[in-house]
Amino acid sequence: MRMLTKLALVELKLFVRDPVTMVFTFALPLIFLVVMGGVFGNTPDPEGEVFKGVGPLNYYTPAYIGLVIASIAVVGLPVHLTAYREQGVLRRLRASPLPLWSIFGSQLAVSLVIAIVGGCLITLAAVLAYDAALPVSPALVIAAFFASVLSFIAIGMLLGSVLPTTRAAQGLGLVLFFVMLILGGAGPPREVMTEAMRWIGDFTPVRYVIDLIQDPWLGFGWAMRSFAVTMGFMVAAALLALRFFRWE
Repeated sequence: MRMLTKLALVELKLFVRDPVTMVFTFALPLIFLVVMGGVFGNTPDPEGEVFKGVGPLNYYTPAYIGLVIASIAVVGLPVHLTAYREQGVLRRLRASPLPLWSIFGSQLAVSLVIAIVGGCLITLAAVLAYDAALPVSPALVIAAFFASVLSFIAIGMLLGSVLPTTRAAQGLGLVLFFVMLILGGAGPPREVMTEAMRWIGDFTPVRYVIDLIQDPWLGFGWAMRSFAVTMGFMVAAALLALRFFRWE
C-alpha cells in the first residue's frame, strides 16, 4: 500500500505538469458550462420537451461531470501510457520489483482523484453561478460516478495499449473528446439532434455515463440500461487491454 501511495503521488505530480490534460479535464468543461448557462439559463422548457423537463443547467451539471471523466480517459491516460512506452519507462517498471497491481492501481487512483476534483469544480461553479440543483439521490450518484470512472479507465487503458505513439494517442483522443462532447449528451440535447446524430451518439460510451449520473441526480432513479451498457464497455475494454497491452 505504501508503494501504491508513492506511485500515485508521483503520477499526480506528472498530471498537474501536463497543460493539455489540465485544460481538457478542468478548463474546457467549465468553459462549456458557462457557455451553455449563458445561452440557455436555467429555466425549464415550459413544454418539457428538452433537457428531460428540467432546467438546462440542472441537466448539464451532471453531463459535464461525465465529460470530465471521459476527458481523463481519452485525452490524458492514453497519452501518458504511450509516452511511458516510447521512453522505456514501462519496460523499466516491469523489470523492477514493483508489483504489477501497484503500477496500474496508481493510474486508477490518480484518475479517480482528478475526476472527483473536476466533478466538484463543475458542481460548485453551477450551483454558485446558476443556482443549479444538487443531486436528488446522492448515494446513487456516487455509485454511478465510481462505475463511470472504472469504465472509462478501462477504455483509456485500451487506447493506451493499442495506439502506437504519443502523437496518435493525442490526435485520436482529441477527436473522441469532441465527438463525445457534441453527440454524447454534453452538447445539444438529444431532442434537437437529427436521427443520424443520435445514432452516432448511441455508440459513444459517454452517452450512457451521462445518463447513469444524470438520472439519479435529477430524481429519475437508477438508469439500469445505461449501467448495463457502461459495465459492458468496461468489461470489453478491460479484456481487450489485457490482451493487447505492450510494455515496449
